[in-house]
Amino acid sequence: MLDKLRLLAKDTVIYGASTILARGLNYVLVPLYANLLTTFENGVHALVYANIALANVLFAYGMETAYLKSGSEALRQEGGSSGYFSTALYSLLLTSTLFAGLIVLFAPALAVLLGLSAAQQEFIRYAAVILWLDALLVVPFADLRLKRKALRFAAAKVVGVVVVVMTALVLIVGFDRGLEGAFLANIAGSAVSLLFVLPSLKQLRRMFSPVMLREMLSVGLPYVPTGIAGLLIHLIDRNILIRMPQESVASIYGDGTTPSDVVGIYGRVAAFGIILQLFIQVFRFAWQPFFLQHADDPDAGKLFRHVLSISTLFTMLVALSATFFVPDLVRFHIADSFYLLPPPYWVGLSILPWIFCSYVFDMVSTNLTAGILITGSTRYLPVVTFAGAAVTATVCWFLVPVYGMDGAAAAILAGTVVMCCVMAYFSLKVYPNSYAWGRLLLLFAAGVATGAVPPLLGCRALWFEVLLVLGYFILVVVVFRREANYVLKRVLPSRAG
Repeated sequence: MLDKLRLLAKDTVIYGASTILARGLNYVLVPLYANLLTTFENGVHALVYANIALANVLFAYGMETAYLKSGSEALRQEGGSSGYFSTALYSLLLTSTLFAGLIVLFAPALAVLLGLSAAQQEFIRYAAVILWLDALLVVPFADLRLKRKALRFAAAKVVGVVVVVMTALVLIVGFDRGLEGAFLANIAGSAVSLLFVLPSLKQLRRMFSPVMLREMLSVGLPYVPTGIAGLLIHLIDRNILIRMPQESVASIYGDGTTPSDVVGIYGRVAAFGIILQLFIQVFRFAWQPFFLQHADDPDAGKLFRHVLSISTLFTMLVALSATFFVPDLVRFHIADSFYLLPPPYWVGLSILPWIFCSYVFDMVSTNLTAGILITGSTRYLPVVTFAGAAVTATVCWFLVPVYGMDGAAAAILAGTVVMCCVMAYFSLKVYPNSYAWGRLLLLFAAGVATGAVPPLLGCRALWFEVLLVLGYFILVVVVFRREANYVLKRVLPSRAG
């Protein structure tokens, strides 16, 4: 089991380094857009990209997970997965072209449906191109993960983001293309990533198997409603905030502020959740192929139990640290002119603790998907995520008109908690395991209490917050001392040998 943990750690480091580098480069765009675009333009950008994320699920219709599962079985049994690769890629090419064409055709109506005006339809058309390119990347990227070609995967991701950042800088700063430049930059980055994975197409065959497609769809399609519902938990907030009554916006944030301004502020502040989002995404990249490959191992239960505890504890620690230090970080500025986030955005900083807490429950849910997928019980996934989405939408609907951005962030946390609980119920039902729920809940409660100490005492000094984080870390080690000893003595390579 130790070798397997080290293998997971190795892949996580490679995926992690590339994802952190790519997101870090992409993160340059957050202060760039915040400083050079208006809050209204940032609101349009945040709203369209939130719905691009939702549409991505429809464009991919679960084919990434389906190919990983079917392809991994084909590799074990037949030594190759080219048949599944070809079938999946041809299917996505056909459907994504159809979907993108419909979006381009009905762009004016879709713009109005999203809460924008028909005059902003060009951004909907740009979104269609982005969605088409991203759909074509789904299977090649999944194939790189399946065959553990992490370095090529990393290179394609990083180079694509570098192109996005450089193109955005040139178009927005050099050519003053504004919001249009942001969308064109994303198109350029996706196109370059597609070129970078062309070597994977060597296995493409002139074949299309309806049998293989049905097999993959049986696995992937349940992820469509699940994926949409899962994203709604984090993205429905923008779609409700844009529909805030103007009188509510004015009463909370003052006259002259529009719903689009609120979405722009909220979106840019919430982007600082990248600190937790990055870790979860990195973990997910390595975790899914890992648990599929080791599902039949005799020590799989113990292995998965350790992974859930370690990954969740790390997420809690990062969430607490981010709650303390990110608000100070975003106020950083150069020459009193260029801020990570300019002062007009600071009104939204109060949403960060809610956002950070929600990612703790996301991490637990990510771990628990192992039981669902290993047993093929994907029929439960729509129930899991729609429960979370329903709670998010309901809480958001009631709280946003009263509390604005804070109400939306609280709704996200409520939705992720419900989704995590329902996921745990079904996952343990089909794949029983003994997780350390009591100790994890104790440490989560301790983390929330620790995060509340500085505002309650009125002391936000850096040294004080550092001491609180160190104290929390010590508590984690004490409560999980057996697991800590296991990691220190066995998982980490010994220098003695």
